[in-house]
Amino acid sequence: MNYLGLDEGQTAKVSKELNTLLSCYHVYYQNLRSFHWHVEGQNFFDMHNLFEEMYNDAKIKIDEIAERILTIRYKPISTLSAYLKYSKVEEAKAELSDQEMIDTVLENHKQIIHCMRDTLQVASESKDEGTIDLIAGFLADLEKRSWMLDAWSSKKFKMEMA
Repeated sequence: MNYLGLDEGQTAKVSKELNTLLSCYHVYYQNLRSFHWHVEGQNFFDMHNLFEEMYNDAKIKIDEIAERILTIRYKPISTLSAYLKYSKVEEAKAELSDQEMIDTVLENHKQIIHCMRDTLQVASESKDEGTIDLIAGFLADLEKRSWMLDAWSSKKFKMEMA
C-alpha cells in the first residue's frame, strides 16, 4: 500500500541515498566512540565529553534515518560490512592526537554533509518533503557543529567587508 502517495521509482532512489547516509553515520559514530576512548592530553576532559555527546547525537540520527527508510517502505542496510562498503566516511585510526581527531571529525562532517546534500537533491526531485524536512534539520545542525569545531581548531575565518 502506497499510503504516502510517493512514486515508488523515486522513493527507491531516495532509499539508496538514505542508506548511503546511514552508512556514513555508522562509520562516523564508530570513529567518535574510538576517539572518546582514546583521547589523551590537556584537552582530555572536554574532548572526552564532547565525543560522547556527539556519538549520542549520531546514534539518534542513525535511528531516525533508518526509520525514514522504513517509512518509505524500504529496508535499511544493517551490517558492518555494508556500512563500510557504502560509506563515504572512512574508518579512522585510533591513535591520533586531539587535533588530528578534530580534523578527522571535520573531514567526516564534510563527507556526511555531501551525502546529505545528495539526499536532499534526490528527495526534492521525488517531492519527498518528509525526507527533506528530516535531513535539512540534520544538515543545519551538522554545519553549526562543524563551525564550532573549526573555531576550536583556531583556523582563521575570512573577513570580507561589503
